[in-house]
Amino acid sequence: MFAVVALAIDAWKATDGLFDPTLLDVLREIGYNDTFDELADRDPFQANELGVPATELDSVVLDVRSSLIHAPLGLHFDLGGIGKGQAADLLFAQVIEDGVSGACLDLGGDIRVGGETVEGGGWAIVIDDPFAPGVDLAVLGLEAGSVTTSSRLRRKWSTTTGEAHHLIDPKTAQPSRSGLASVTVIAAHAAWGEAHAKAALIAGAVAGRALLERAGLSGLLISDDGQLITAGQFNDFVIEGPTLSS
Repeated sequence: MFAVVALAIDAWKATDGLFDPTLLDVLREIGYNDTFDELADRDPFQANELGVPATELDSVVLDVRSSLIHAPLGLHFDLGGIGKGQAADLLFAQVIEDGVSGACLDLGGDIRVGGETVEGGGWAIVIDDPFAPGVDLAVLGLEAGSVTTSSRLRRKWSTTTGEAHHLIDPKTAQPSRSGLASVTVIAAHAAWGEAHAKAALIAGAVAGRALLERAGLSGLLISDDGQLITAGQFNDFVIEGPTLSS
């Protein structure tokens, strides 16, 4: 718990607050409080607007010696995404430490690879078309590292004021309307890639691409109308699929 909170705070700082792990109460108020199946089947939710919450991460004190977290009363963390990425990183490190020569781990779409493959060469990782589930958009070749994707199309539900999804813009306390449908990021570690994919989606195409490149990351940003925008050296990893514009 201590390590993932520390990592989340680092990601918040690195993304200028676009990745904000303290929006749990906002998610609940706009209706993200059931399982995915229940969200899809229920009647439109009466969303409540909390207003833009004051981020209090600067007030969180991490005591490294005792591994204690001192946080303001009432501050609630949502560590689902970055925690999933960190779990992939930790599990990968463990299996390599245990003597496995190579591994490809997929934890809920957070993919971590490294070491030897059965056939030799790099690991082939499929990127799905976000608008056509089950259809391959591209195949990436990766020797080591992670591929993570953040999408507004998977976890969504109806409210009385329109469709909502789980990617909250911390500047508005509402579901992001950045014009991006999904962002895929290639990074050394899945947790870092997960946080930056979310931040880039919230930032939008131009700012999101710049955010990834400032962090030294490569990625694919897909707009609501299907435009493909690459960041960093993404094209260098594509071994099958369309020629992508940079």
